[in-house]
Amino acid sequence: MHRVEGLRADSSQFTLEKRPLRILGGSVHYFRVPRAYWEDRLLKMKACGLNTLTTYVPWNLHEPERGRFDFEDQLDLEAYLRLAASLGLWVILRPGPYICAEWDLGGLPSWLLRDEKMKLRTTYSGFTDAASSFFDQLIRRVVPLQYSQGGPIIAVQVENEYGSYAEDDKYMPFIKEALLSRGITELLLTSDNRNGLKLGAVKGALETLNFQKLDLDVIKYLDEIQPQKPKMVMEYWSGWFDLWGGLHHVYTSEDMIPVVTEILKLDLSINLYMFHGGTNFGFMNGALAVGIPAPKPVITSYDYDAPLSEAGDYTTKYHLLRNLFSRYHTQPLPELPALREKRAYLPVIIQQHLSLWNSLHLTQKPLKSEKPLNMENLPVNNNNGQSYGYTLYETTITGGGLLNSKNNIKDRALVFVDKQFVGVLDYNVQELAVPDGKGRRTLSFLVENCGRVNYGKTLDEQRKGLVGDIELNAHVLRGFTIHSLEMKPSFVNRLETSGHWASVPQRPSFPAFFLARLYVNSSPKDTFIKLPGWSKGVVFLNGKNLGRYWSVGPQQTLYVPGPWLHRGDNQVIVFEEQETDGKIQFTSSPDYGMTVDVQ
Repeated sequence: MHRVEGLRADSSQFTLEKRPLRILGGSVHYFRVPRAYWEDRLLKMKACGLNTLTTYVPWNLHEPERGRFDFEDQLDLEAYLRLAASLGLWVILRPGPYICAEWDLGGLPSWLLRDEKMKLRTTYSGFTDAASSFFDQLIRRVVPLQYSQGGPIIAVQVENEYGSYAEDDKYMPFIKEALLSRGITELLLTSDNRNGLKLGAVKGALETLNFQKLDLDVIKYLDEIQPQKPKMVMEYWSGWFDLWGGLHHVYTSEDMIPVVTEILKLDLSINLYMFHGGTNFGFMNGALAVGIPAPKPVITSYDYDAPLSEAGDYTTKYHLLRNLFSRYHTQPLPELPALREKRAYLPVIIQQHLSLWNSLHLTQKPLKSEKPLNMENLPVNNNNGQSYGYTLYETTITGGGLLNSKNNIKDRALVFVDKQFVGVLDYNVQELAVPDGKGRRTLSFLVENCGRVNYGKTLDEQRKGLVGDIELNAHVLRGFTIHSLEMKPSFVNRLETSGHWASVPQRPSFPAFFLARLYVNSSPKDTFIKLPGWSKGVVFLNGKNLGRYWSVGPQQTLYVPGPWLHRGDNQVIVFEEQETDGKIQFTSSPDYGMTVDVQ
């Protein structure tokens, strides 16, 4: 089409090329969906009657170390946006730099926290310099994909729900200018929940709303502060996320469809957050700290009870929405793409065992430090610190007594004396008895970063590992040896080829890595791993981190994308903290645990 005038918000309806446009959008995050499935998910979006794709951009994946950028493969944002365009979808881009998204630190890189004075999401120069340098790389890649240049991007969001943070009134103008000065010319938007609307706006950007239950007062309020402008629900929450140790949230279609129907009747535009949630692969999940005494980490699945399930299956919600959206189209909707076959592979038996202690030589050289040092400030990864995973802190003791963490363990530590497990320290348990013993013994803390908080006022306090002193009998512990156990692909590769694996002993030691092989004799299909006889850990498939599992639930299965398997032998390595029944099971359908209605 001939392009003269992009998306405008000059009257009560959006216009594109001066013709009214109602945005029927859905969020699908490229970083939560295997690249091989991007097209499948977007075709299913198109077939549901949606016309716009919305995605966040996670800074922490694109710049894992300061100045080292990654826009390849799974992170090839340009390819994702071009794919959307080729399928006839418009795009609303939400580049952050903060994205919330139930993602570690709301997408901000953990290396920012190496600066003890860091003030995230403000005009503190340590933050703005880093954000500017990221935007230099990101924005030049998306500028050519704007509507005015023939691309699919019709609007760009300025930051994300800043009204709920609002620590610096110069910050939103700074981010807006950072976008404009780098060549963003399309319509700018902000998005906030009801309470954030008053503080999250920036001059020159259209304000939009985030909610789930219909609240006519807040729509009316939006009309008052923004008369004669189009109204949009930027995040219509189609479900909700889950926390470890909690229940699986569902938002029934009986509750949802009447609200979406009403939103459309009121002539609003809408974006479903999420249309398809996907998966928090690796260690990338966030954590919730608002309204609860201690942070609780988000689970690996980001199914979200969205219209399209974690594995890309249709739901009742999908079919009802498709029926509803079809009324807002003059042409019939595309046929439904075929579903992907699932397979419950036969269980595999663990063949080999490698204790954590015997794998330490495969990690980077340990650091000696008199005092404990938090993960982010460890001198690893070219002095960017450790971002994710586990850190092992070891020191020498000469007697037993009472250990007190002073709440300096972030987030959870397995405690060992001479490699024998003595207990867990976390936010709830801050004291532990250490048994008496003769002579010098090694006291070890295996500390896990369970996921940094992604929303609320505590972003600046998300340093992990040992963040301060630990006491034994009221004396501070000193003289640490620190091992960084980030479990990155390079480490997993060294692990796979290590000659230190042994057959599984009758009573294996823990924590440990366990190795099994899954033989696939035909073209690989999606499946789910199930570990009922295990307690807590991480699963690696052919070197890829599928995410964490934890018997406390609610989630009891891990999604395994078919494209990540291959014909023949597939290597499964499980890092397990405390127990195993020696086998890995597979199932063709997910188990997200006991359900609870979203409140």
